[in-house]
Amino acid sequence: MVPALEAALARLLFYPTLLYTLARDRAPGPARRPGFHRIDQTALLGALPLRAQTSQLVEEENVRGVITMNEEYETRYLCNSTQEWEAVGVEQLRLSTVDLTGIPTLENLQKGVQFLLKHRARGNSVYVHCKAGRSRSATMVAAYLIELHKYSPEEAVDVISKIRPHIIIRRGQFQTLERFHQKVTEAEAEESRQTNA
Repeated sequence: MVPALEAALARLLFYPTLLYTLARDRAPGPARRPGFHRIDQTALLGALPLRAQTSQLVEEENVRGVITMNEEYETRYLCNSTQEWEAVGVEQLRLSTVDLTGIPTLENLQKGVQFLLKHRARGNSVYVHCKAGRSRSATMVAAYLIELHKYSPEEAVDVISKIRPHIIIRRGQFQTLERFHQKVTEAEAEESRQTNA
């Protein structure tokens, strides 16, 4: 599909799919898909953090960083702006990626991982989100686990899916994770060579 057409389709389907996501968060029993899950001591993976969730995320979950994988129009009305996050002591990093068909760039994965690692070193939590917390943001969290634990892409996705079973890593996203893993492996090999030289 042509990128401009993909972006237009994502805009058209944004509110209907957002309503579906919100409904699933409130559904009873096994149909429920919680808005977010904690993946480890640092990373929380979830759907759009609505303004009403701010105090829960900051006070209960120690969120001091937010990685927003959404385009600006997706967060304009329902979520905190960068300034609103700053007012409650939270740093936001926006890494815009088209909904439904978008693939985070390798560069954005690297930026997001460094952001997560910086906050991890400070003992903070980071809320990583897209619209539903299933694809774009799950790809980012998988990259973080690859960097942190030297997991393969398969291992990273498996760890996340055991905690948040409804994630979807599409083929193109998985291929980007494979490229990210290759870079991590090459950097580790180079570091080992320099240490042993």
